[in-house]
Amino acid sequence: MPGVPAPPDLTTQPRPVYVIGGGPGGLAAAAALRARGVRSVVVEKSDSVGASWRQHYERLRLHTTRRLSALPGLAIPRRFGRWVARADVVRYLEKYAEFHELELVTGVEVTRIERAPDGGGWTLHATGGRVLNAGAVVVATGFNHTPRLPEWPGLEEYTGRVLHAAEYREPGPYAGQDVLVVGVGNTGAEIAVDLADGGASRVRLAVRTAPHILRRSTAGWPAQRTGILVRRLPVRLVDRLAGLVAKASVPDLSAYGLPRPTTGLYSRVREGAIPVQDVGLIDAVRRGRVEPVAAVTGFDGGEVLLADGSRISPDAVIAATGYRRALEGLVGHLDVLDERGRPRTHGAGSGTGAAEQVPGLYFTGFSNPISGMFREMSRDAERIARAIARHPHP
Repeated sequence: MPGVPAPPDLTTQPRPVYVIGGGPGGLAAAAALRARGVRSVVVEKSDSVGASWRQHYERLRLHTTRRLSALPGLAIPRRFGRWVARADVVRYLEKYAEFHELELVTGVEVTRIERAPDGGGWTLHATGGRVLNAGAVVVATGFNHTPRLPEWPGLEEYTGRVLHAAEYREPGPYAGQDVLVVGVGNTGAEIAVDLADGGASRVRLAVRTAPHILRRSTAGWPAQRTGILVRRLPVRLVDRLAGLVAKASVPDLSAYGLPRPTTGLYSRVREGAIPVQDVGLIDAVRRGRVEPVAAVTGFDGGEVLLADGSRISPDAVIAATGYRRALEGLVGHLDVLDERGRPRTHGAGSGTGAAEQVPGLYFTGFSNPISGMFREMSRDAERIARAIARHPHP
């Protein structure tokens, strides 16, 4: 094709960089490496790229803008709109792998990473008895890896229906039913609104900690751009600014059972709690279509116990209670995880991060910053590729 540079000759690199995970973080890292003439092979346990996006609920859209969510080397098509739908994210990831001519191995799961016996590079153990030799490794297995259900008392004996939000697709099966959604992060809030819009007879939303709620955009200005601008500012300053903005743009829902949070927005973000972007929750709560209730404390027979002492008997309970990174079996023995099982660093690492402690091992996609996950995975990819190209591993 005229104007397109010839692809680099990668056949002289017998020990490639292995990228574990064919989601946006892994694909971005592989493309950035290829652009620098470094051979990389993406290993994906499912049969296609973007597996987690294929499994999300139908209503989901990126909370970040199309222009600020593109991965390195390929824009997201304008026809996908400003807030890209789940299915279009999948189409984009498929096109991305094809466009960059990425080496992709599907249906293979890497289960353990070890130092190579000769000290040069890494040995990867995979399903089917496969042993792979890598010069370096990028772990991109995903933020939403393994659904997490709290160990609620009485759950095993509960006679009602409980499912994790990972199993929820669309509201049709719940039409006419009384549904309790547990967890008021972005997933729980969106599923609750989806159920209310889709004909559920009653939707309750169990809230343990009151969330910060943001308008997705105000007068055309997306919340993501604000997140990018403030993420390097002092936490206390951002907390104060966010509090003023919230009071001016988000109504007080205390009378409906959803009070304003008592801790600062950015303080919560630093602890891992991302603000809820409003895609209908405020209106649904004010109209009584979604009812905030107390947190779930346990189950008793066919009843759900709430923190305020009340008991309810919904037809279904959907637990939007998050995910585990599930990295312990893969890299737990390498002393690169913190006490919560998260990588100690992302990207190319710096200072005392995991990538500095264990050269040749990189992580991407294990945080959810207010500046946008896709944007930060793109930046991670470039940093990782630069580091590997600058200091190639054997």
